[in-house]
Amino acid sequence: MQEVVTEPIESNPQQDKSSFYKRWWLWLILLCLVAGGVFALWKARQSPSSPASAKPGSKAVSLPTPVFVVPVRKGDMNIYLTGLGSVTPLNNVTVRSRVDGQLMTVHFREGQNVTKGSLLAVIDPRPFQVQLTQAEGQMARDLEQLLNSRLDLERYRTLWKQDSIPRQQLDTQEALVRQYEGAVKIDQGQIDSAKLQLTYSRITAPISGRIGLRLVDPGNMVHATDANGLLTIAQIQPIAVLFPLPEDSLPQVLRKMKGGRLAVDAFDREMKLKLASGELTTLDNQIDPTTGTVKLKAVFANREGELFPNQFVNARLLVDVKKNVVIVPSAAILKTPQGAFAFVLKPDKTVAMRPVKAGVTQGGETSIDEGLEAGEQVVVDGAERLREGSKVEVKERDQAGKGSSKGPDETVLSPRERWE
Repeated sequence: MQEVVTEPIESNPQQDKSSFYKRWWLWLILLCLVAGGVFALWKARQSPSSPASAKPGSKAVSLPTPVFVVPVRKGDMNIYLTGLGSVTPLNNVTVRSRVDGQLMTVHFREGQNVTKGSLLAVIDPRPFQVQLTQAEGQMARDLEQLLNSRLDLERYRTLWKQDSIPRQQLDTQEALVRQYEGAVKIDQGQIDSAKLQLTYSRITAPISGRIGLRLVDPGNMVHATDANGLLTIAQIQPIAVLFPLPEDSLPQVLRKMKGGRLAVDAFDREMKLKLASGELTTLDNQIDPTTGTVKLKAVFANREGELFPNQFVNARLLVDVKKNVVIVPSAAILKTPQGAFAFVLKPDKTVAMRPVKAGVTQGGETSIDEGLEAGEQVVVDGAERLREGSKVEVKERDQAGKGSSKGPDETVLSPRERWE
């Protein structure tokens, strides 16, 4: 039996190394596949689930949007014209002295309300009393001379009739009588002047009103030519408000004034607090060309002193009343380039976009000419998150603020997107 001898095959290191280099691209492909799988797995874990990954036929679950709704109502709507005006006293007087002299006493308090004729101050009357005494003495002397000349005139007339004196002497006596009569009239004028100065030394209120701050203290010399005066009096009951309106509103105001007086309300600067109610009395006789406005004047009783001179107020003039119109809050009306619309609440707790034709807007309310009926409910808070057919949850009035706030994950659509 022949014995087969097998010799071991020796491996060649250089041959193995060259074989490894020939298959390097296979290792590279394997490494890329492993890296791609790891990256895909990491990406899938990081990205949120999308609607595309949902099962076929499944529907996305959306929560109802909280909103606040109010019913549409019918009623009367007042139409107002508003202008920023200032309060002006009906009369404003600076009281000055009409004579020169020393201010002796004052009989008023600063800020006091006085009536016409009330004593305000007294100027030293003694110089005028002296003048009156002198005028009265001159008057007495001239009267006696007048009486004596008249008696002489009667004698001269008798003598002239008897042809005892010439005509010239009689004429001279008649002229002397007339001269004394003129002197007596002058004396009477001086007496009246002195009495008038005495009257002026007692300063009284020319009008009823409120006294301002005192401008001169007692003891000072005052003159009729002083520019500042002694005090000021402003008539504040009643009081006036002057306010401008655009010239385009003038025909409407004039037309309404023919039917009677128009009511005017005075509000504070922020148009929140009603201060007083009055009536429109007149308007200026020309339009201001620099502003294109005309000034109107309203009078207020101001019995409680609600209005103060030079106070800025918003004057609201009632020019018309629309009867039995559909009214909604202005917040319910949304506008787009395609027109105005409102979200109307349906019985199934969804909303429908209803095109509307808006009328006039006053005080946060808008009249609706077409599109809504009384009794329907419209969304006034939370409409920025709605679109046609959106499911809603109606909140109470005290929860309207919470329902109107949008969460961090909510999508807010523009009015144009909701319309389209």
